Amino acid sequence: GLAMVDVLCSLAGVAESEHYCRPVVDESCEVLVREGRHPVVEQAMKGKFVQNDLQISCEGDQILIVTGANMAGKSTYMRAAALLVIMAQAGCFVPASYARVGLVDRVFSRVGAFDDLASGQSTFMVEMLELANILNHVSKKSLVILDEIGRGTSTLDGFCIARAVLEYLHGRGPKGPRTLFATHFHELVTAEADLSRVKNYHFAVKDSGSEVTFLRRIIPGATDRSYGIHVASLAGIPRRVTERAQALM
Repeated sequence: GLAMVDVLCSLAGVAESEHYCRPVVDESCEVLVREGRHPVVEQAMKGKFVQNDLQISCEGDQILIVTGANMAGKSTYMRAAALLVIMAQAGCFVPASYARVGLVDRVFSRVGAFDDLASGQSTFMVEMLELANILNHVSKKSLVILDEIGRGTSTLDGFCIARAVLEYLHGRGPKGPRTLFATHFHELVTAEADLSRVKNYHFAVKDSGSEVTFLRRIIPGATDRSYGIHVASLAGIPRRVTERAQALM
């Protein structure tokens, strides 16, 4: 009893201090968020976190392909979506100005690189094992978060796997699992023309030619730039390397 009171008081305290909203949780297959935030990342941003909307539905815009620069905010956006759904279904208020969450049976996530060398499993093998688990257990009521599928093998292999996964999740029926699919395979954006419930979004970047600014705002449409060399420069890669990479590009 005391533990439950402690949990509820903690949730209430966070909701009050961080200006969370009370979500609508229903039997629909939509997730609609206005001015959503990541509950953890925003704490480190000290008021500078850029809020974003999300609208996804198993019958409408079912699969969102998210492109954009490295460090533009794709992973944070997708993780925030998953956290918000989990918080709403746990009975917590959520970091947004409005949220409507259609019940999700499971949240599936494949993000980041990880290996298990002791068991002889490469980074790519672990990625494929996790992806197999998702595809073999996903339902039309699930939420799927996929970040950079297919990057651990050759470009052609990886792209073909990513495209096949997209088509599988879309399916041939009238609905499918709500999916956020971040990628640097810019050729994937053509799926919007081929699959009725796929929509392209990207994170805006202000590029003046000499300076690149990540605006961290998601907007409709696709992009064909990842700005990897710019990020390499920010990380401290020697200028001779980044200038040569730019020349090769």
